Amino acid sequence: MTGVVRLRAVDIEDLRVVSALLQDAIIPIADMAFLPDAQQFVMLASRFQWEGRAPEDGPTPDDGAEAATRINCAVHFSGVTAVRRRGVDLRQRGAFLSLLALEPSEGALLLRLSGGADIRLEGGAIECRLSDRGDPWPVPARPDHGLD
Repeated sequence: MTGVVRLRAVDIEDLRVVSALLQDAIIPIADMAFLPDAQQFVMLASRFQWEGRAPEDGPTPDDGAEAATRINCAVHFSGVTAVRRRGVDLRQRGAFLSLLALEPSEGALLLRLSGGADIRLEGGAIECRLSDRGDPWPVPARPDHGLD
């Protein structure tokens, strides 16, 4: 198993690391909130643990050398002045979103979601904190984007 991840991202390079860790995270709509008075956007995600132990015959764990796992992860964005969304219906509290990537944009951070949906966090200097919560659990398969 891997260790608990706790990160703080303050620039584009840091956000690339966080984006890689959150790729294919599952986010319940009920576990997202924008707190405008505090300029914060928070969410709880079930992230796939891409950073698993590397297999003995290769540089990455992507070939299935270790059992696939997920872990709950708290993600906190500060410095957020507005949140816009496309293709996300917040009234569907029981629905789940699949996060593909975080993309910095001028004056914003885009959360790219499957199905062409987006959440746009607007703000001048958005900082992100990520912290794993609880124990990982096994999942039957690794996410597959059909790119082979």
